[in-house]
Amino acid sequence: MALTRDFKETIQARVAHDPAFRAELIEKGIECLLSSDVETGKAVLRDYINATVGFAALGSLTAKSPKSLMRMFAPRDNPQARNLFEVLAALQRCEGV
Repeated sequence: MALTRDFKETIQARVAHDPAFRAELIEKGIECLLSSDVETGKAVLRDYINATVGFAALGSLTAKSPKSLMRMFAPRDNPQARNLFEVLAALQRCEGV
C-alpha cells in the first residue's frame, strides 16, 4: 500500500497542531540519546527542529552556526556532549518543558 502523504509533512503538520506531541518528540529524542541510540535520537530531534524553530533560529538561540547545528544532527556526526546539551536546553526552553 502506497503512502498518501510524505512522512516529514505528516510530522510537521502534527507538530504544528499538537503541543503534547512536540513535547513527546523532545522527550523521545533525549531518551534515545541516553539509552545509547544516538542515531535515532539525533534523527528525532532533527525532525523536531525542522518542524518547529528551524536551524537558523536555533543558531541564534545557541550562538552556533546553523550549518554547524545541521552537521551536529547529521547521521554521521558525533557531537560533543556539551554542545548537544546546550542545544537540548535551548529546545526545552522554546517548548516550555
